Amino acid sequence: MANITISTGVVHTVPTDLKKELLTHPDVLNKWNSLTPLARNEWICWVTIVKKAETRRDHIKRLQADLLNGKRRPCCWPGCPHRNTNAAKRFAKKNNIQS
Repeated sequence: MANITISTGVVHTVPTDLKKELLTHPDVLNKWNSLTPLARNEWICWVTIVKKAETRRDHIKRLQADLLNGKRRPCCWPGCPHRNTNAAKRFAKKNNIQS
């Protein structure tokens, strides 16, 4: 059995549900692994910061489509609030993130 690499972000690791989808779609996994660690971090945070499971599933589907269409970062995303204090200000009230 081949050892498959799934690259992570700088702050976040790849969550199980996203990892499963990446392993199911090798073309998306290749695009994922070609991203910079910061870009992967943005995608992971964008997927995981939502509250509803349905929204999270939608984000994972959109991540797959966007990567296949050549996008390298989530659109209209202020950035990961866990590593960017300016972005944290936009999320602090909603998600109890310390800025």
